Amino acid sequence: MAAVGHAGRSSSAGPGLDAPPAPRRGLDIRARETRAGYLFTLPSLLVLFLFVAGPALYAFYLSLFSWSLLNHMHFVGFANFVNLVHLPLFWTAVGNTVVFAAVVVPTQTLVALGIATVMNQNLPARGFFRLAFFFPAISSSAAISIIFMWIYNKFGILNSFLGGLHLYGPNWLANPAYALKAIMIMNIWTTSGYFMVVFLAGLQAVPRELYEAAAIDGASAWQTFRSVTVPLLRPTTFFIVVMGVIGTLQMFDQAFILSGGTGGPLHSTTTIVLLVYQFIFSYGKVGLGAATTVLLFVFTLLATIGINRWLGTATQY
Repeated sequence: MAAVGHAGRSSSAGPGLDAPPAPRRGLDIRARETRAGYLFTLPSLLVLFLFVAGPALYAFYLSLFSWSLLNHMHFVGFANFVNLVHLPLFWTAVGNTVVFAAVVVPTQTLVALGIATVMNQNLPARGFFRLAFFFPAISSSAAISIIFMWIYNKFGILNSFLGGLHLYGPNWLANPAYALKAIMIMNIWTTSGYFMVVFLAGLQAVPRELYEAAAIDGASAWQTFRSVTVPLLRPTTFFIVVMGVIGTLQMFDQAFILSGGTGGPLHSTTTIVLLVYQFIFSYGKVGLGAATTVLLFVFTLLATIGINRWLGTATQY
């Protein structure tokens, strides 16, 4: 009986002492999904590090050295930054770049919004005109720059047209007063088509019910555009302005081709990125060029933060 009683106590206590805990299936599935997600994003993260974060960190590293690509690197600390801020050519390039961005970004944004508003209507051959406006955005920037060199020539198409109107056309690319303006016009023409497509996507996402409600309230077309369309396009406008500012601050190829790589005449088309190219490949000052890229990154970051404070907040209804 004692044996039976002991066996009974053992069998009754055994399950409570020896049974394993229930598996946490929900947590295991979530952990597996998290690991799978990291594995899927790993190639993109590697590309981002190799071609974006890695070169950026290496540029900051080079900015601390004096190097001409031919001699040995010498550590100079922040001397390149000190020399840069005391260099008049650097501030000339900063001024040209800021003026370029201040003119091009608002103009291309307004032009793109106007074209998108028209192209959003039920017009005949709407698809053809959309493609025609978008075509410069997908064309080679180098090819477009060469075409505009012919257009801006003293005896080119533009001055011939102005001559037909009995107007005198300047030598656009050889006159310091007009060279940067000529590049602005070309840049606006090439980028407005792309931003038009972005605005079109934003316009087509606006609920039709809001337009109908505005019409019932007796709002005019301008009142509807100002009070309904523009506020709802705020996220789209934020994206376009940020991308426009980043693009204009990094403008290089058009200034390089139209000025022949000199940034002339009289440095009137020298931008920050063109100055980086000249520092490294023309003057052999890699450290100064790298320091310029670091400062350009700071300028771009500050501009983006400012735009985010201005346009980043969504409109509440």
